[in-house]
Amino acid sequence: MVERVPPRSVQPRSRLRVLLASGTAALALAAGSVVPGAPLGVAPQQAQAADSGTSTLTVAVAQSVDSLSPFLAQKLISTSVSRLMYDFLTNYDAKDNHAIPGLATKWEPSADKLTWTYTIRSNSKWSDGQQATAEDAAWTFNKIMTDEGAAQANGSFVTNFKKVTAPSPTKLVIELKEPQATMAALDVPIVPKHVWEEVGDFSKFNNDTKFPIVGNGPFVLTDYKVDQYVKLKANKDFWRGAPKFDELVFKTYKDQDAAVAALRKGEVSFVAGSPALTPAQAASLKGEKNVKVNEGPGRRFFALATNPGAQTKDGKKFGNGNKALLDQKVRQALFLSIDRKTIIDKVFQGHAVEGQGYIPPRFSAYYWQPSAGQSLAYDPAKAAKLLDEAGYTLKGGQRVGKDGKPLDLRILCHATDPNDKAVGKYLQEWWGKLGIGLKVDCRDDASVPWYAGEYDLAFDGWSVNPDPDFVLGIHTCDALPAKAKESAATDNFICDKTYDELYKKQLAEYDPAKRADIVKQMQSWLYDSGYMSVIAYPNAVEAYRTDQIKSITTMPEAAGNIYGQDGYWSWWSAVPAGGDGADGSDSTGVVIGIVIVVLVLAGGGLFIAKRRRTTADDRE
Repeated sequence: MVERVPPRSVQPRSRLRVLLASGTAALALAAGSVVPGAPLGVAPQQAQAADSGTSTLTVAVAQSVDSLSPFLAQKLISTSVSRLMYDFLTNYDAKDNHAIPGLATKWEPSADKLTWTYTIRSNSKWSDGQQATAEDAAWTFNKIMTDEGAAQANGSFVTNFKKVTAPSPTKLVIELKEPQATMAALDVPIVPKHVWEEVGDFSKFNNDTKFPIVGNGPFVLTDYKVDQYVKLKANKDFWRGAPKFDELVFKTYKDQDAAVAALRKGEVSFVAGSPALTPAQAASLKGEKNVKVNEGPGRRFFALATNPGAQTKDGKKFGNGNKALLDQKVRQALFLSIDRKTIIDKVFQGHAVEGQGYIPPRFSAYYWQPSAGQSLAYDPAKAAKLLDEAGYTLKGGQRVGKDGKPLDLRILCHATDPNDKAVGKYLQEWWGKLGIGLKVDCRDDASVPWYAGEYDLAFDGWSVNPDPDFVLGIHTCDALPAKAKESAATDNFICDKTYDELYKKQLAEYDPAKRADIVKQMQSWLYDSGYMSVIAYPNAVEAYRTDQIKSITTMPEAAGNIYGQDGYWSWWSAVPAGGDGADGSDSTGVVIGIVIVVLVLAGGGLFIAKRRRTTADDRE
């Protein structure tokens, strides 16, 4: 999924794609409101559901949908909806993230691990009544392999595929060019061939013209209005069991204080924030009647990305990034002048862990930290020295290059994310002391200048999963766009042969410990390059109404997040208040408390990789 912050985020790229914003004053909002005709003490939405005979779970979100096409979707909201609409070959368990059956009931490699055979379940049907088969899966993968327009979101998963066939309705065979350690982690929504083979230009089809949309996931998408809502109904025939709520609605709120107010009034069931609640919002909701705040360790990172020079796959340069950032010393100087501790304390107010490597500590097998001599810790004096060495001397309080021009930079910011704005002010102060000018350019849609390469730096972030392949792959040369200013899998146009070789090595390494070591080498390279600076790993902070939701599953179950899961466990498992949850599933919901732990996940075996960007407006 997205949501990086980039153009995609994002989610995503996804761009996949839980940031805590800076706290202003605590909200002074009314504790509730009376709805005419509603029983005293019953939330408006609950009363409406009672009148209609249906139960509706409404989720307040800040992010705009980039596309309802699983071939294009990269933002977190979009990829989350795709998971609800379409089944994947595999999923992973909410308890410990190990690979479990999805559309495939089992998967087996050949002795040389170059051929993988998946058994496709016979009890999955498309919502129009047709049987879901291996042919649908084969068609989906082949379309991504052969159509550039269909490869934008998930092309990285199939670059090593040699051939995909469906010898029978229940048998899918994937032949590889080289061994690939992520074959139980193919994060690709499988679509119905009989519907999608009618599509012409996949690069422009957003899957939003005809409702309901045919799918085989736990929910069926029934309606969509841009920047207003996404509506889904429970798929009563879903093979794992029907969801407990009859309807699921994602409602867009650009003003997150308004979203919190809507939760207080019972107009929405759940609020995730932008993408997390700010410390002030969370504090104001704690102790509120019928409201529970959930906080868990984040699976996202909050970072700064530099523009290393936008380019296409064939090396054609475009965009207008500041050429000063092509110098590693300048990039490292910028990062040496960022006080991460202050950002954790003042912006996130303790609801985050200080950033270092590319992968959060929640995933201990791949978590990496720089050595003492390698660390780019806060050191303004060292930063100034590097700038001097790079030829940017201080004159009249300004850094001036050899061409006599002052060093002035731009940073892309997401208008809906208070974290971006708050950190931007600190950067203006810290870099200003070095003599560097900074314009914080906040956009409702940061993807436009991002894809065009018209930026110097950008607030970036992705959701990371147990298998890190996707978030590593977005920095390879293969992820670059085919044409200038087009959407692509790339995060910020990085292309380096050394990094690419490491990426190929980790992809082909089946030994968990050896693969983890290569992944750490990749993080070390990213860190030293200065192309990316991970500032924080924010906690997931969100809230829901207990008079509307009786129980819901976090991921991981012990102490995790509700919104932005790689699976569909939260919304599929959610039990309406007053309901017994008896109609449907083989798994019960978990009542959530407020827990903050550093979750250690063992990193052996094959896990399902799911990406999505992190900031509120992006790739995800």
